[in-house]
Amino acid sequence: MASGLSPTRQQSGLPQRRVVITGLGVFSSIGTGAAEFVDGLREGRSGARPISVFDTEGYAHANGCEVTDFQPAEWIHELDAASLGRATQFSVAAAGMAVRDAGLDPAHLRDRHGVISIGTTDGESRDLDQLVETEVRRGPEHMDRQQTRRVPAGRLSSAIAQELGLSDVEAVTLPTACAAGNYAIGYGFDAVRSGEAEFALCGGADAMCRKTFTGFYRLGTIAPERCQPFDVDRKGILTGEGAGVLLLESLDSALARGAKIYAEVLGYGLNCDAYHQVAPKQDSVAECMRLALENAGIKPEEVDLVSAHGTGTKANDVTESRAIRHVFGDEPPRTISIKSMIGHTMGAASALAAIACALAITEGFIPPTINHTETDPECDVDCVPNHAVPADLRIVQNNGLAFGGNNSVVILGKYEERVS
Repeated sequence: MASGLSPTRQQSGLPQRRVVITGLGVFSSIGTGAAEFVDGLREGRSGARPISVFDTEGYAHANGCEVTDFQPAEWIHELDAASLGRATQFSVAAAGMAVRDAGLDPAHLRDRHGVISIGTTDGESRDLDQLVETEVRRGPEHMDRQQTRRVPAGRLSSAIAQELGLSDVEAVTLPTACAAGNYAIGYGFDAVRSGEAEFALCGGADAMCRKTFTGFYRLGTIAPERCQPFDVDRKGILTGEGAGVLLLESLDSALARGAKIYAEVLGYGLNCDAYHQVAPKQDSVAECMRLALENAGIKPEEVDLVSAHGTGTKANDVTESRAIRHVFGDEPPRTISIKSMIGHTMGAASALAAIACALAITEGFIPPTINHTETDPECDVDCVPNHAVPADLRIVQNNGLAFGGNNSVVILGKYEERVS
C-alpha cells in the first residue's frame, strides 16, 4: 500500500470531491482500536462499572463507563504525555491511531494542507475540578502549574498537530457539547469536499469528571446501574469517556494509494434552536435530520439504520423517537443507541457513534441496544434489542443532540462506484 496522500486540489468551478473514511482511532470502555471496538459492538459488551477516576463518596449510585486500560505513553511519543490532560491524551492517541490505521506515515502529511477538528463537552474539566479543589482546600498558591497549563480546551486539537509534526493545518476545537463530534466531522468533511484541505482528522474526546457527573446527578438523570435507551424502565444516562477520531480524505486520494475505505461521508446537517437549556425540541431535531438528508442527496426511505443520540433519559428518547417518526413515517429504519454499551461520552459520543456506523457498514451488521427489557410505547422504534443482527447497510444516519438545542446529524454510506 502506498503511504502518501494524493496532493491534488480542487480548482474553482470543478465538482465537489467525494469524501471517504480511511482511518479510525478509538478509545472506549468496550475496546481500544477498530478491531476491539467492533468486537465489543457485535457482542453487546457493557462498559459499565463503579467509577474510580474521582471520589464518589456521598452519591447514592456512581456507575460509569471508564477507559480502564489506557496507558498514554504507549500511544504518545513526541510530546510529554504528563503535560497533557486526559481528554487531550485521548484525542492525540486516537488521531495517531487513525493515521496508522489509514496506512499513512505522518511524514507524508506534513507537506499537505489539512484540518484537525475535535469536538468536546468538558475539555479538561477533570484538571479544572482538581485545581478548584486545591484552591478551596489549600489556597490558590498551591495550585499545580503544569496542571493549570493543561486546562485550555484548544489543546485537544493543537496537541495532535504537535505530536504528528503537522504545521500546515488548521486546528480547531469545537465546544458544542454532546453534538460536538458530528460538528467536527462536518467541519472536516466540508474542508476536504471543497478541496480546501487534503485530509482531515476529526472527531471528539472527553474524560470523565466530577463536575459533569454531578451536574447530571443533580438533574436526576444518572441511572443507578445501567443505561437502557428506549426501554420502558429507563432511568437515565451513565457518563463515559474516550475518543473517536476519523481520517477523511478525497476518494481520488484513497483510490490512488489503495487505501481501505470504511465508508463514504455523504453529508451532514446542523442547527441550534436555543429552545431550552437541557430539553430537546422535537421539531428542531426533525429539521436537523431533514437538513442532513438534503445535504447528502438522500431520501428518507433510502436510510437503512439510524444511530440515535439515545441517552436513556425520559425526555430525550421520547422526543428523538417522535422526531425520527416525523421524518421517516410510520415504519422508520431500525434505531439503535450504542450509549447502552459505552455510556454517554459527551463530546466524543457522536464521533464514536460515527465510527460504529462506519464499522457496521463495513462488517455488515447492526449493533444492539443492550439492557433492553421492553420498548416504551412512546418510543415506537425497533432498537435491535440485546443482540446484533446481520445487515447489508448502504445508508446510515448518525444523530448527535446537545444541551442548548445544538443538533448535528451525519449521513454515511457504503462506498460504491458511480457510473457517470
